[in-house]
Amino acid sequence: MNDAQPVVEALGIYKSFGELEVLKGIDLRVGAQELVFIIGPSGSGKSTMLRCCNLLEQPTKGMVRVAGEEITVKGVNINHVRQRIGMVFQNFNLYPHMSALSNVSLALRKVKKINRASADDIAHDALTRVGLNHKAENFPNELSGGQQQRVAIARAIAMEPDVVLFDEPTSALDPELVGSVLQVMRELRESGMTMVVVSHEMKFAEEAADHVLFLDKGVVVEEGSPKQVFRESQQERTRTFLARVTQH
Repeated sequence: MNDAQPVVEALGIYKSFGELEVLKGIDLRVGAQELVFIIGPSGSGKSTMLRCCNLLEQPTKGMVRVAGEEITVKGVNINHVRQRIGMVFQNFNLYPHMSALSNVSLALRKVKKINRASADDIAHDALTRVGLNHKAENFPNELSGGQQQRVAIARAIAMEPDVVLFDEPTSALDPELVGSVLQVMRELRESGMTMVVVSHEMKFAEEAADHVLFLDKGVVVEEGSPKQVFRESQQERTRTFLARVTQH
């Protein structure tokens, strides 16, 4: 990681749901143009950690900064904050009654108050980046799952956020559709997009990530470069997990 100010910095993050403590003091730093990958078994707290980064979940304890601005302080304008943090969910979350173009341009018009013509231009550019401008007038039910997810990515990047968070972006897709989404993510990575990814796509993590965190039971068991985590892991728990997931 470079020494410049992190784009995302989460320090000492705890999160409990009632009696259940899901996160137990997680630190996460993401530098500009970095791709940070969070891996771990189901229930390890990966998605909760991601959602704490944009306050979809409010940390029980700890501090989150985005582009140097602390977002966990009282009175923060959360809508303003979320303009700076793109989010791609596993289930696309597209409006079914709106075209791909309208899904991408909606927040530009409603949140950024950009006029329709300019918003549509930006949306067309974003759809072009994900290889789907030819589907701009199609509705979600006319698109494959992979295409819907690429529209969701276009919607996130159209807002020109400081960072994009990906929460299991391929887990709802048929296996043959996964590659097209990962290819778009690769291209975003190469274009300099700052990204935090929660995913079970281990091959992609090993090839594309700058930094990998392995979470288990709400703590960071191991972190480092993909080579350190995947090839030279120091923790038996990491090796057991990787042996299991890479068999499939």
